[in-house]
Amino acid sequence: MSHPLRLATCTTILALALAGITGCAMNDGANYHKNYKERPYQLEVVPSQNASERVRFLVLHFTAIDFETSLQVLTQPSSSPVSAHYLVPETNDSSYPYDELRVFQLVDEHRRAWHAGRSQWEDRSQLNDHSIGIEIVNKSNCQPPPESSPGAEPDAICFFPEFDPKQIDLVIALARDILTRYPDITPTRIVGHGDIIPHFKIDPGPKFPWQKLAEAGVGAWYEEEAVQRHLALLNGNTSSDPESIRRRFALWLADYGYGIDPETASDEEISLYTRAFQYHFRPWKADGEVDNQTRAILLALLEKYFPQKLSGYFVEGGEGLVSSE
Repeated sequence: MSHPLRLATCTTILALALAGITGCAMNDGANYHKNYKERPYQLEVVPSQNASERVRFLVLHFTAIDFETSLQVLTQPSSSPVSAHYLVPETNDSSYPYDELRVFQLVDEHRRAWHAGRSQWEDRSQLNDHSIGIEIVNKSNCQPPPESSPGAEPDAICFFPEFDPKQIDLVIALARDILTRYPDITPTRIVGHGDIIPHFKIDPGPKFPWQKLAEAGVGAWYEEEAVQRHLALLNGNTSSDPESIRRRFALWLADYGYGIDPETASDEEISLYTRAFQYHFRPWKADGEVDNQTRAILLALLEKYFPQKLSGYFVEGGEGLVSSE
C-alpha cells in the first residue's frame, strides 16, 4: 500500500489526468537534483556553523477556483505567473479526476515558488524566499476582490464556503510532514496569505479551521483561560484613550509577527491588520475594530509564545497596561 502522502511532482499532471492516465513520476528526493558527488575534482566538505535553513514559514492559501483551473493557473505560463509548492483538492469538485483526495506537489520544496507576493512576517519580507506555500481548493470570493480595491473589502459582498473536512485532514497530514523537515517553522510562523499581506489578500479566510490545525500540532492558538484573565484586566482599565489603545495594539501585532509599523501605521492600516488577525483568531467577528476581546486574544497569544515581550506591557503591581517602549 502506498503512503497517503506520496506526492505527485510532474507539472503536466493535469494533461495526464484529462488523458485518463492516473499516475506520474514520484519525487523520492534522492534523484531530484544532480548527483554532485561525481565531480571532476576532489571535494572536501567542512560544514559551516554560519548558515540557516531557507524555509522558515508555512503559508496557507485558498484558490477561489476549482481544482482543474487551479492546477492550470499554478503550473502554466501566464502574464502574471503564480505557483505554490502544494495543491490540496476538495471533495465533490467535478473537475477533480480521482476518486480519493491526494496531495499534488507542483514545486520542489528546495525551490522558490511564487505564492506570497510582497509580504512580510517578523523581520522577513518577500516571503517567497523563506516559505513553503500550500494552495487549498476552496471557492471563497469577494466582489470586488480585495486586490482590485485595497481597503474596500469590508464593503464588498463575500462568500466563504466551509472547508471540506477530508481536505483539512489532508492539509494537516501534509503540514505535519513538512514540519518534520523544517524545525524553524515554529507555531507562529504558520500563517495565512492574509496575515502576511492584508492590504490585498484575505485567504484562507474566516472559515478556515485554524484551531483544529493547532490542536493537531500545526500552528498557534490561544488558551481560553488566558483570554478571560486578560479580558478582565482590560475591562477594568479605562484610563487609555482610543487612539493610544489602537497604537498599542499595533505594537502588539508587530511583536507577534505582523508586518505593521506601530509608529507610522494609519488608522486604515491598523484596521486592515486587525481584521487579518481576527480572520485568523476571531473569525466570528472580523470587523477590524480594536475591541477588548481582540486585544485579550492577542495578549494570550503573546503570553503563550512570546512571554518575554508580554512582560513589557505591564507596570509593576498590575496597575495597568503600558507600552513596552
